[in-house]
Amino acid sequence: MTHFPLTDHIPSLRRYARALTGDAWMADDLVQDTLERACSKWRLWVAGSDLRAWLFTLMHNVFINQVRRSMRQAAAGATVNVDDVENELAAPEAGTAQSLDLQRCLLRLPEDQRIVLLLVSLEDLTYEEVAKITGVPVGTVMSRLSRARSRLRELMDAPASAQAANAPAQLRRLK
Repeated sequence: MTHFPLTDHIPSLRRYARALTGDAWMADDLVQDTLERACSKWRLWVAGSDLRAWLFTLMHNVFINQVRRSMRQAAAGATVNVDDVENELAAPEAGTAQSLDLQRCLLRLPEDQRIVLLLVSLEDLTYEEVAKITGVPVGTVMSRLSRARSRLRELMDAPASAQAANAPAQLRRLK
């Protein structure tokens, strides 16, 4: 059986996608879309170059495209009736309050800051690799990382009641 080096990177792609999206199903879809793109565009990868950085660049681009698409759909008036999906809204498992707070705070960071923070902290990529993946200068990576760390600290230190009051509503109730 032939071993493909692409499969070695799936766990880190899944970890990053999960942290990026905040949802297991969306993360799995993002990884699948990334791997499909990698397979269809494999000729664009330069043999001997950093496969991991190339895959993360693909994932970054796929994610940004998905975010833009969902923003266009939201602007076009695509809404969800909470009553229609209430049976799909599950309560968090007990004992995961701290991780849920961290996840909630990460998702409240601006997208560009969250992406940089996750790539540097979670995936242990260098500033140069993150700059290449995101298509911004190294100085911008460093600035976004600094702002993300500072904002995350503020969010984690804030009382939960203040966070809930300032949290943007994800779903609107329609009558």
